[in-house]
Amino acid sequence: MSRRRRGRPVNGWLVVDKPSGPTSTAVVNKVRWLFDARKAGHGGTLDPMATGLLPIAFGEATKTVAHIMDSSKSYCFTLRWGIETDTDDAEGKAMKESDFRPETAEIERVLSRFIGTIDQTPPRYSAIKVDGKRAYDLARADQIVELKPRKIKINDLRILESPDADHTVFAVNSGKGAYMRALARDIARAAGTFGHVSALRRTTVGPFDEKDAISLDELESISQIAARDEKLLSVETALDDIPALAVTESEAARLKNGQAIALLRKVDLQRIAEFDDGDTVLAKTRTKPVALVRYQAGEVKPIRVLNL
Repeated sequence: MSRRRRGRPVNGWLVVDKPSGPTSTAVVNKVRWLFDARKAGHGGTLDPMATGLLPIAFGEATKTVAHIMDSSKSYCFTLRWGIETDTDDAEGKAMKESDFRPETAEIERVLSRFIGTIDQTPPRYSAIKVDGKRAYDLARADQIVELKPRKIKINDLRILESPDADHTVFAVNSGKGAYMRALARDIARAAGTFGHVSALRRTTVGPFDEKDAISLDELESISQIAARDEKLLSVETALDDIPALAVTESEAARLKNGQAIALLRKVDLQRIAEFDDGDTVLAKTRTKPVALVRYQAGEVKPIRVLNL
């Protein structure tokens, strides 16, 4: 006899405004407990020091997490000039120091090197695996961590303000896998000095922005679980930026059974006119999303079925 799974079958997204201090996992666990949710995950880790958007997926929304992980993200970070730390943020130990403080014009001149597709070496204290072990575990054990540069994409990078000679605030929009700590470290080196992130906030994740977010304090102040449920966004909110395919109930049934559906008739041409081979598409009936599907050569095959 199988054991009954604990928690409610909650489905949807909640965008939490993470405070500085707790880990992303701790926030997810707290929110999952508040909702008594059977299943939950998040759409991209934030460092404990960082604040800002932490999208949390419940139930069937966890099937769309990969799409959120691959989406662009926006950040605001403060670079503290003159000190490089072993963690590349304010929680680390100072490793290198310099008295040189670049002027704004000097900073602007190096920023173009960091826009577009660039090579970035992740921080030693990161969750990347090296020979099966997390880099931060090796670093904490004082073991040598050799991390290889990776291709990342920086879509936009600009200075917001320089409140004093020791600090500059930047706005960034990046693709998947970019570390703001490493970006700050490398900007400082390119400007002829050292630096680390002293403050970091994530302001957008894919389709989610700050207007969608709720703080942990506000969430905890809601005493009724039904009222908390009203704060949830629909599963398909995470998929607002991918094309949709309207399907009939009979087509939906085929997709839910793992079967492909052909769209080769003349009456289907309008439905697929904007799709390219290889596109990921959201199949949906008039009332609800059905599945993430892959369009190829006139047919769509289910990738992830949504049981809503």
